[in-house]
Amino acid sequence: MKILYYIYQIFIALPILLVLTILTAVVTILGSLLGGAHIWGYYPGKIWSQLICVFLLIRVKVHGREKLHKRTSYIFVPNHQGSFDIFLIYGFIGRNFKWMMKKSLRKIPFVGKACESAGHIFVNRSGPKKVLETIQKAKESLKDGVSLVVFPEGARTFTGHMGYFKKGAFQLADDLQLAVVPVTIDGSFEILPRTGKWIHPHRMILTIHDPIPPKGKGTENIKATMAEAYSMVESALPEKYKGMVKNEDQDR
Repeated sequence: MKILYYIYQIFIALPILLVLTILTAVVTILGSLLGGAHIWGYYPGKIWSQLICVFLLIRVKVHGREKLHKRTSYIFVPNHQGSFDIFLIYGFIGRNFKWMMKKSLRKIPFVGKACESAGHIFVNRSGPKKVLETIQKAKESLKDGVSLVVFPEGARTFTGHMGYFKKGAFQLADDLQLAVVPVTIDGSFEILPRTGKWIHPHRMILTIHDPIPPKGKGTENIKATMAEAYSMVESALPEKYKGMVKNEDQDR
């Protein structure tokens, strides 16, 4: 069965998905240029992500969407298991949002330009001024129910276990007094781990936890929210991935 899936993957699924990716990028770029990045920056990517899962025969389950309120902006903080995290969140979280992503992703042909046109936020850490500009752009995006998705680990896991959370997303939530929503991704690591070369069919589960409202403001609130979010995200992982790997290299 694995050999048949690899043949299907190479000769049927991946060529179709390459065309879909280019088409989605072009539609996003043109739609955003004509106005309405709020719509064109989200829905084409959502449909693209769902189709990728369909063509690669990946089953998806979602728990907890009912915990989110319409027209409320949140900061989502998922764990980062692998490349398929993008498709799982984009396609199935069910909320219009902007990504906060690495600046290097802007260089990806078609996709980088589409992300820029859609208003997704590229993190620039080249200096304090650039960091402040990034934060300001994030603040401007969080209105009219548009949310933000940030991977607080900063990089994909090598082992399936979670790494340390960085405080950037929690600092932003504290500044704006927005609720943080922990999100657990399970199954993406089995499909395509960071060091993998082949896609393996495996179900993915997206668990949306209860939003954590701000309980104050300042350093203590940030620390408490980070700790609570980490615990909630980890709680929905399989037992084999619970517990941090102390020596895991995650590009910190």
